Amino acid sequence: MTDESNLPASDHNDISLNDSPNPAFDSVLRGFLSRRGLLKGGAGTAATLIMGGGMIGCSNDDDSVPAPTPTPLGPVPTLPTTLQLNFDPVAKSLADVLTVPIGYTAQVLYALGDPLSVSLPDYANNGSEPGTSFALRAGDHHDGMQFFGMTNGGLYSPTISTRGLICINHENITQNCLHGAGPTVVAGVRTVADEVVKEINAHGVAIYEVTRADTGVVSVVRASTYNRRITPNTPMAITGPAAGSSYLRTLNSPNGLTSRGTINNCGSGYTPWGTFVTSEENWAGYFKRSAGDDVTRGGDNAKSVKSLKRYGITQGAGGSYAWSTAVASDPTDRTFSRWNSTQSGISTDGSDDFRNEPNSFGYVVEINPFDPVSIPKKRTALGRIAHEATTYRAAVEGRPVVFYMGDDSRGEYFYKYVSSALWVDADAFGGSAVGDKYLNAGTLYAAKFNADGSGEWLPLTLSNPAIAGYAGYAFSDPADICVNTRLAGDAVGATKMDRPEWADVNPKNGDVYLTLTNNNAALRPVAGTDGSNPRAYGSGGNANGHIIRLRETGGDAAATTFRWDIYLFGSPATADATNINVSGLTHANDFSSPDGLWFDPRGVCWIQTDDGAYTGTTNCMMLAAIPGNVGDGGARQITNTIGAATKTVTTYVAAASTEANLRRFLVGPKGCEITGITITPDMRTLFVNIQHPGEGTTVANMIAGNPESTWPAGTAGSRPRSATVVIRKDDGGTVGSRLV
Repeated sequence: MTDESNLPASDHNDISLNDSPNPAFDSVLRGFLSRRGLLKGGAGTAATLIMGGGMIGCSNDDDSVPAPTPTPLGPVPTLPTTLQLNFDPVAKSLADVLTVPIGYTAQVLYALGDPLSVSLPDYANNGSEPGTSFALRAGDHHDGMQFFGMTNGGLYSPTISTRGLICINHENITQNCLHGAGPTVVAGVRTVADEVVKEINAHGVAIYEVTRADTGVVSVVRASTYNRRITPNTPMAITGPAAGSSYLRTLNSPNGLTSRGTINNCGSGYTPWGTFVTSEENWAGYFKRSAGDDVTRGGDNAKSVKSLKRYGITQGAGGSYAWSTAVASDPTDRTFSRWNSTQSGISTDGSDDFRNEPNSFGYVVEINPFDPVSIPKKRTALGRIAHEATTYRAAVEGRPVVFYMGDDSRGEYFYKYVSSALWVDADAFGGSAVGDKYLNAGTLYAAKFNADGSGEWLPLTLSNPAIAGYAGYAFSDPADICVNTRLAGDAVGATKMDRPEWADVNPKNGDVYLTLTNNNAALRPVAGTDGSNPRAYGSGGNANGHIIRLRETGGDAAATTFRWDIYLFGSPATADATNINVSGLTHANDFSSPDGLWFDPRGVCWIQTDDGAYTGTTNCMMLAAIPGNVGDGGARQITNTIGAATKTVTTYVAAASTEANLRRFLVGPKGCEITGITITPDMRTLFVNIQHPGEGTTVANMIAGNPESTWPAGTAGSRPRSATVVIRKDDGGTVGSRLV
């Protein structure tokens, strides 16, 4: 999800690693990026601003009013079932504050470095904490998360809202702000091992207990026995077709059945049986690989070389943060050396070095939050890609369990997993043991989007002749497909897409939504537009992104065909309404680069942005929408013209959205991405993550006390911190929408 502009080696979602001849997919947009003023209006667009830990109420014209006093939450009334958004739109903003609608309050709950144990002191936010302490502190770059209601007996409850566990991803780090004076690097070598320990521990996943008071205020229970950090060093089990294969054998795991940790955890999801699933996204960039390693492995035609190149681990790569250069005091400690994937041993299967270590990342990882001693499981049957959010279609007795997944890199594919086992309702609370039943055996598919609005799911199996006879890579067994899923997508001719990120399913009708964040001019010139890729403008490319949706044939999640249309095109409100602002966005709902997308149980669609194309006008944001159905719009002609190049194409678009069913709910502070969202079952407490505020802060600016952002503290010179915020209505009502 994160663009990671400060980490070129791991910025794989901003480059294309897919050189297959498969057709490209995306409604290509090139941003017409004019600087715009803030939306002006009356009290209907006023919002609450959050600066640091305090709050100031203000209208669009920044007139201060006192913050409201929280009132006790009353009972949720019984209402009809028609949804209506219950807030006035928030204006675009470049301020270093968090803005939510008038009548709402936001509370900082859980920020970088916060202790998850009573034995640790509060975070000093000056880089002084030892790296080992982050094994029980909040990590950095908060991302996908899920609330799990919990009974007093410690059991999962899908109806309890006042007590629960939050599972949250910590995707990456803002390295310059994590240490006292930035990282210590001498001639490319990390000379302070504890700094590297801190960086490693700040990645991964956290589980922590929360409670909600009658006033609506949410608190972290620091003494909870459920609080837990899962880091890149935590033992993991390998499950599914790749378990025990030669592709997973390393010096740490000679039998290929275990691995160490999870990293670059981005989007998330949960299962019908009450567990958390986290997605490993830009894992490839962390690995070093020496120059000349291609020859050592057998040259360009060697299978391992083809695999490494397809996933972006080229020879000569230094690895983000240069972790492999740190030296442990104990020569048997492989905490650092495992990040060097150069072939150095003499074994035929890689069990005497870390040449296969990259193959242990890129999976969906299942975690049981209610069992603090449980071992997370990497589910290889769901493929190895730059995984974004993993979402399932509501399980139906006697039918397979189905999950959808995007591969977050330009030119990559959209996938679906269909379990071999048929769902049994009695498995609903079975924990990760049930996961073994449904997630270790099934069929993985890649999507092909046709120009006429139809689509098909292409099976990634050896029985598919396109894979069995693929000239570009010789697949040997199902484990090979699970480890080299991108190459399997190439083989079957899946449709190239522009950074396919979060996907989710509308609980009201089963339609599947997928965000396509952006693309660049090189991959989408005017001549490259077609029915599935209808826009190129400005200087070319898809700078503002869009959201596509599909409906499975017959409403069957396991179907192998579907229909698709484009739900929303990102665009400035002032762009050409005929060929660019096709969705008719206004100042109340225009956006760029959709990334996070999530449906709450009511059917409200929450859209979050990770943008670099519209940031001269507004910080990143979150919108709320009440969408319709696939096919509620129709065909649309778009004419693209750049210089002398011109082309008219026909595409399929949703019915136009209006401010009544799409509006801006939140705008974040400077330099942030809005990502990760969950809600309590009573819909009265919304959790949202503010990731990497002030990510452009240099070491010099930090030392000088002039970071890009001071959020959430809001005090001069304060270092920015990623954080989870709790958002609630001041009157105790449901968040975002009401039933009328």
